[in-house]
Amino acid sequence: MAGDIRSLTLDVLKPHEPTIIELAKRLASLEGISAVNIAVLEVDAHTETVKVSIVGPAVDFASVRHTIETFGATIHSIDQVSAGEHPWLPRQRSET
Repeated sequence: MAGDIRSLTLDVLKPHEPTIIELAKRLASLEGISAVNIAVLEVDAHTETVKVSIVGPAVDFASVRHTIETFGATIHSIDQVSAGEHPWLPRQRSET
C-alpha cells in the first residue's frame, strides 16, 4: 500500500542484555520488515544507546515498539520515517 511505512530510524535505550544481535534478529523476523541495522552510539554501566534502522515494504510501528519494549528497551525518539513508494525497495507483488 502506498501509505505504508517503508523505513524507520529510532533512538533506543536498552540494557546490555539481550544483545543487539538478538534484538536485530527478532525485529527482522517481524512481518513487513526486510532488514534491520543497529549501531551502538553510547555505553554506560547498565545501558547502551543504539540507533535502530528498519526497512521493509510495510513496517508496523506498533509491532516494532512492542518488540523493543519486550527486550526491556525504550524508544527515546523517532529520528526518521519514510512512507510511500521508494525506488530502492521492490514493490510487493500481488498474487493473482
